[in-house]
Amino acid sequence: MKRETVELSLAGLDQVMPMHIVLDRTGHIRHAGPTLTKLCPDLPLVGKRLLEVFELRRPRPVASLKELMNLCGRPLHFMLRSEAATRLTGIVVGTHDGGALLNMSFGIAVVDAVRDFGLTNADFAPTDLAVEMLYLVEAKSAAMDESRDLNSRLQGAKIAAEEQAYTDTLTGLKNRRAMDHILGRMVMSGARFSLMNLDLDFFKLINDTMGHAAGDHVLQVAAKIMVAAARAEDTVARVGGDEFVLLFQGLVKEERLMQIANNMIRELEKPIPFNGRSCRISGSIGISRSTSYEVPQPEQMMHDADLALYASKNKGRACATIFSKDLLDRPDLTTPPVGHAEPPVFF
Repeated sequence: MKRETVELSLAGLDQVMPMHIVLDRTGHIRHAGPTLTKLCPDLPLVGKRLLEVFELRRPRPVASLKELMNLCGRPLHFMLRSEAATRLTGIVVGTHDGGALLNMSFGIAVVDAVRDFGLTNADFAPTDLAVEMLYLVEAKSAAMDESRDLNSRLQGAKIAAEEQAYTDTLTGLKNRRAMDHILGRMVMSGARFSLMNLDLDFFKLINDTMGHAAGDHVLQVAAKIMVAAARAEDTVARVGGDEFVLLFQGLVKEERLMQIANNMIRELEKPIPFNGRSCRISGSIGISRSTSYEVPQPEQMMHDADLALYASKNKGRACATIFSKDLLDRPDLTTPPVGHAEPPVFF
C-alpha cells in the first residue's frame, strides 16, 4: 500500500509546529519556527549548526546529523546553550532531500519557559496541550492575584480597624486600651521609662459655659501640645474626658521630666481662641518612674502617678509632682482636691 505524503510550506510548519527546526544535509539550521526563534533573540539560528545551539543530553550525546538520525523517532532531550539553559524535548525525522525535521517542546518546563521568555498561547500550536496548561496557569495566576488583592484589602481593613480600636477619634491620640497595652509591654521588657499623668484644670467649666464644641477644640489643641513635647518613641494617650497619659521610653531623669512637664503647662496656659473668644485652662501633672520599683507593675505606677497628680492639685494646680513614698502617708491625697485656684477667664 502506497503511503501518501503531505508537503507543508515553511509558513505552514510555522503554524502547526512553531517550535520546529529544518536541517540541511550538513546539520545546519535552514529554518526555525517562530517560538524557537523567540528563545534566541540575540542569536540568528539560520546558518548555525544544530549542535552549536542545542546540546543533546539524552539518550546520548551526538556529534553529527548522521548520529542524530540514528535516533529517529525516539524522544530526545536537549539543552539550549545559552544563559537561560532551557530544557527541551524533541523528536527528529528525515526529509526527502537528506536533511531532517526536528520538532521540539518544553515538556513539563513550559510554565518556566512562559515566565522566562514572555510567551503566550500565540507561541504554541492551537492543538498543543501546553495551550490548555497556559489557560490553567493564567487562570490560577488570576485567581492568585485576586486572592492576594483580597488579602491585601482585608489586611488593610484589619489594620484600619485595629488602629481605630486603639485611637481616640477626637484627638487622634492613642486611647486607654492602647495605653494599657503599651504600658504592659514596656513593663514586660524591663526597660526604664516614666509615666506622666496629666489632667486639664478648669476643663469642665469650659464645657459648662461655652459648650462641648469649645471643649472639643480645647482637647484637640491640648493634644497637639503634648505630641509636640513627646519624642517619636514616646506614647501620648487620652484615657478619659480631660485626662491624658504620656509614656516616655528610657527617660527617668527628674530634671528632664520636670522640664517637659513645665513646658507643657506653660503652653497649656496660653489662651486658646474659639469663635472669637479665648479659653483659659492649665494642667496638673503627676509622674511615676519605673526605677522607683524593684518590679514595676502597671496598676501600681498608674496609682502612684494619680497620687502625685493629686499632690499637684493640692499645691494649687498648674504644676508637676514626681511620686515619692512620702506621698503614701498623706490622707488628703486619697481623692482629687477641689478649688485651690482661681477659675479661668473667658474674654
